[in-house]
Amino acid sequence: MKIEIVVVIGKRAIPLSRVYLNNNGNLNARNDNLANSNDNGRMTQPVRFKMKSHKNLYFEIISFKNLILAYKKARKGKTKKDYTKKFEENLAYNLKVLHEELKSEIYSPNLMEVFVLKDPKTRVISKSDFRDRIVHHALCNIIEPIFDKRFIYDSCANRKGKGTLLALERFEKFRRKVISNFTSKGFCLKADIKHYFEEFDCNLLLKIIKRKIKCKKTINLIKLILNNFEKSKGIPLGNLTSQFFANVYLNELNQFVKNKLRAKYYLRSVDDFVILYNSKKQLEIWKKEIENFLRERLKLELHPDKLKIINLSKGIDFVGFRNFYYFRLLRKRNVRNMERNINLFITGKISYEKFFEIFQGWEAYSNWANSEKTLKNLFKKIDFDKI
Repeated sequence: MKIEIVVVIGKRAIPLSRVYLNNNGNLNARNDNLANSNDNGRMTQPVRFKMKSHKNLYFEIISFKNLILAYKKARKGKTKKDYTKKFEENLAYNLKVLHEELKSEIYSPNLMEVFVLKDPKTRVISKSDFRDRIVHHALCNIIEPIFDKRFIYDSCANRKGKGTLLALERFEKFRRKVISNFTSKGFCLKADIKHYFEEFDCNLLLKIIKRKIKCKKTINLIKLILNNFEKSKGIPLGNLTSQFFANVYLNELNQFVKNKLRAKYYLRSVDDFVILYNSKKQLEIWKKEIENFLRERLKLELHPDKLKIINLSKGIDFVGFRNFYYFRLLRKRNVRNMERNINLFITGKISYEKFFEIFQGWEAYSNWANSEKTLKNLFKKIDFDKI
C-alpha cells in the first residue's frame, strides 16, 4: 500500500518531501512562504496519512473464478437444502447467467424470505435467495479484506480467525491487566447499542464505504443489496453482507474509542462492547463521550437499561458467559433456552436431526464454561439410549 505523508503548516497540507526544519527548529515548506506572525511555520496538526482508495474492483467481484468460490461458500452447510439442489441441477448455466447479469449491470436481487425466530428473544430474520447469497459472498470476498485491514484487533464478531473464544481470552487478559494481580480495583463499562440493525443509516454507511471504494459499479452493487430491504432504514438480520456492513459502520466507533479516547482495554462483539479500567470516574467520562459520538456521528444510541459500570468482582455478562475472577459460567438465559429445546425434543415437537444440530453447537459453546454441574443435570433429562 502506497502511503503519502503530508504535514499541515498553517492551513495547508504539504508533502513531507517538501518540508524542512529552519534554524529555529520550526517547520517550513520549500517554495512556500507560509510563515506569518500567527503560525510561524509550526506544525499545527498531527501528521496525516493519505489512505489508498480502490478502483476497478467490479470485474474482480463478478469474475467466474470469484463466483465459483462464492458459490462454494454459499452452499457450505446447505448441501441438503432444496434450493441448493435446484441451483446445482444446472450449475454451469446458472452461474453463467448470473455472471452475464452482473456484467451487463441488469442483476436484480429477489425478494427476501422473512420469518420470525424466537430463541428466546424475538427476531425478524430475512433470508436471501441462494443466487443472491452467491453475490453477497462474491462482494465480500473482494472488499472485506480491504476494510478488515483497518479494523482494530479487538473487534471480535464475524471476522475470519475471530469470535467468541478470542473475545473471552482478551477479556480475561484485560481484566488481569486492570486489577494488576488484585492490587487494585477494576471496573467494566458494559454497553449495548439500542436497536442497532433497525436504526442503521445506510446513507452514512455508503459515505464510509466510498472513502475506500472508488469503483462506481461496486458502489451500485452495494446499493442494490441495501435497497433490497423493504424498510426505509436499517439492514436485515441474517445476511452475510449485513454482518460485514455492521463491522464497517461500527469501526467508526472502534477508532474513536481506541484513538480519540485512548481506551486501551476495549472489546466489541457485534452491538455489545465493554471497556475495562481501574477508575470508575474515567469510565463515566468515556460513557458520556461515546453517547455523544454515537448520537452525533452515527445516529445511534446506547440502550439505557443495558448501560452499566460494574465492579469486575461481581462478574460481567459478555458474549454469552458470566465472567468472574476465577471461573466462567453459562448465561442463565442460554441454559433455559437449552432446557426448552430438550423438552421440545422429548415431546416430539422437533426432529432428532434438528435437536442434534442444536445440541452439538450448544455443547461446543458450553465447554468454554465451568458449568459441569449444570451440564450434568441437563444430560440427565435426555435418554440417549432411545436416540
